[in-house]
Amino acid sequence: MTGIEELLLSRIRDVQDYPEPGVVFKDITPLLADPAAFTALTDELAEISVRSGATKIVGLEARGFILGAPVAVRAGLGFIPVRKAGKLPGATLGQTYDLEYGSAEIEVHAEDLSAEDRVMVVDDVLATGGTAEASLQLIRRAGARVAGVAVLMELGFLGGRARLEPALDGAPLEALLKV
Repeated sequence: MTGIEELLLSRIRDVQDYPEPGVVFKDITPLLADPAAFTALTDELAEISVRSGATKIVGLEARGFILGAPVAVRAGLGFIPVRKAGKLPGATLGQTYDLEYGSAEIEVHAEDLSAEDRVMVVDDVLATGGTAEASLQLIRRAGARVAGVAVLMELGFLGGRARLEPALDGAPLEALLKV
């Protein structure tokens, strides 16, 4: 394990039985509260984004906003929020995706992405991969190219990587921590 991995893991708190019995929630708020850990995380994700040739960072609601915005600033790139349906004013492009029980929709401002853009998706956790997969479809529908997906933590037992691989179409998926 590298020093950055040790630092990040040491600042992630396990919360038993949240949000329901049997679930161990990975709480990143202690990491965000520690300026050294938060800076290290931001620097790592920014380095991945620059290395990928990204021109924009997409942050997925809501913790992807917390991570993606400082990553974009650090990397000198634009930041684009991908929000739940109905939260953005103006013309939007939406993408529906399936959840375990039902469906959801995410949106982006239609004019924020163009054919010249290479987009890195940043989020805190890759779990089942549904939201990330929908965001890749949305990015391509907006005419932009996918530079990759970068996350703080991948919950491997939930199979998100396998779900996401076809949608990545060769673009990298980088997780700083694998749980």
